[in-house]
Amino acid sequence: MLSVGIVGLPNAGKSTLFRALTRARVPVAPYPFTTVDPNTGVAVVPDDRLDVLARMTGAERVVPATVRVVDIAGLVRGAHHGEGLGNRFLAHVREMAALLHVVRAFHHPEVAHVEGHPDPLRDIEVVETELLLADLETVQRRMERVEPRARTGDAQARAERVALEEVARALDAGRPARTLPGGVREALRPLRLLTDKPVAYVVNVAEGQSDGAVQAVRALGEARGVPVVVACLKLEDELLDLPEDEARAYRNVAGLGEGVLDQVVRTGYRLLDLVTFFTTESREVRAWPVPRGTRAPQAAGVIHSDMERGFVRAEVVAFDDLVRAGSWEAAWQAGKVRLEGRDYQVREGDVITFRFHA
Repeated sequence: MLSVGIVGLPNAGKSTLFRALTRARVPVAPYPFTTVDPNTGVAVVPDDRLDVLARMTGAERVVPATVRVVDIAGLVRGAHHGEGLGNRFLAHVREMAALLHVVRAFHHPEVAHVEGHPDPLRDIEVVETELLLADLETVQRRMERVEPRARTGDAQARAERVALEEVARALDAGRPARTLPGGVREALRPLRLLTDKPVAYVVNVAEGQSDGAVQAVRALGEARGVPVVVACLKLEDELLDLPEDEARAYRNVAGLGEGVLDQVVRTGYRLLDLVTFFTTESREVRAWPVPRGTRAPQAAGVIHSDMERGFVRAEVVAFDDLVRAGSWEAAWQAGKVRLEGRDYQVREGDVITFRFHA
């Protein structure tokens, strides 16, 4: 399962977001570095299609897709030199596939701020600058190892040196590695650069707050192609203690609509570039997340390794086609079920029955 890391300055609301997403009880305190070792949990991905399939098939069990979420210790200015918990922070970030960057936009006299006071744009730059500088050090160290081989005429080393020089120029200019062309990023994938990871900003506001700071982060996100979710994480955390119907009623009265946490989970799901396929076997409807481009045998292997080894074919119908037909049998008769082989790439919303040799 791919992991989304929650990052940001201390006391931005990272552990509150983690707690709300995963329903796990972890320490939250108004001083820096409450989180030292990363907390790991699982967040459920909301998907209305599961209920539709369950009603259609009479399923007794519904299993949604999930995403692993990791709450990482707060970063401070100078982290790339080891300030605060910098070295441990950066090592944990390197293991993540995508990042949720929590940005504090609320003021509270009893909640300390490592920079003195909240300033969302400045705080974003502190975190992102540390990631850039850490990546630049990684690239420079790699350059030192590659350069001797490149000078001897080694073609592979020369090509890597060109890629390293391009990413070094970008980082030095303040541009993250994820903005570089795909070929350069792929060449340097083994370095697991921190700024190559997709990121979303989660702006943590006070209840009822809507001000220029939020708009400034939205504008920054739009300019950088970074998704932005605005959340009152304290409120979201408190609503978890209410029964679901009461929480829904509160949201309706407050005009909140869909829970922000659902938006955050979906954003993390998109950052990982996952697609969802469904199975409807054994009175169970289940959602399975796989990276976009996953082929049918590997998708079967997510369910069980024996299914991948003995893969024969996949019987596939699009969710919308299945719903319109009303049943799997009707979809067969309407010619909507396709027989796909080993090279088939699973698509968003596929409902699949895998055939395999035991």
